[in-house]
Amino acid sequence: MQTPQSSSLIEVALQQMKRSIICCELAPGEKLKVAELSKSYGLSSSPIREALNRLAQEGIVEASENKGFRVAGLSVGDFEQITRLRCLLEGEALADSIRCGDDAWEADVLGAYHRLGVVEKKLGSIGVVLDDDWSSRHKAFHFALMSACPSPLMLGMIDSLFDRAERYRRFCALRRKVERRKGDEHKRLMETVLARDSEKAVSMLREHIQGTLARTSDILLQHHSTLQ
Repeated sequence: MQTPQSSSLIEVALQQMKRSIICCELAPGEKLKVAELSKSYGLSSSPIREALNRLAQEGIVEASENKGFRVAGLSVGDFEQITRLRCLLEGEALADSIRCGDDAWEADVLGAYHRLGVVEKKLGSIGVVLDDDWSSRHKAFHFALMSACPSPLMLGMIDSLFDRAERYRRFCALRRKVERRKGDEHKRLMETVLARDSEKAVSMLREHIQGTLARTSDILLQHHSTLQ
């Protein structure tokens, strides 16, 4: 039975490793040795191992009885599945949110959009997708749009898929020659959501999610040999 202290240590290990994997500091396919991770994070092997098992359940770590743990690889097929599921689930959650959202929800959407815009202005021409603050505010904006959805289960599934997609964005942003600017898309999406045009907003969100698929697929195919 886990104690509050052991659960806390597991959560620390989980969040630190998850961030390192999503940011590609731990590369796709890289072997994850418990002893080395324990030393790196200053934690015992028990919370490290439990965190790795949980990350395997989330799909960003692969676990094998014979080969131990390694960072999950990246593939076009996997990203296509993530994109399809995000379109389905986020579209449903957004429609529910528009139907159920109140004045406080609208204020949260406006605030999240403003905070995202502030950091984009500050960064200027720098590749924003590689900036941790931008990534955090970008996710917060998307989840503010869906925050009035009454299904915690759906939002939890979306959260996991969003993080898996973020790993692909980070990997490809490191190799992209031209930065994709999303500010205008976010503004139009926000305005449509606040106008309560559910059908148009869901369509725009799905196009927004799908927008990176072709570019990401091209980059993944170019670097296929590094992803095995």
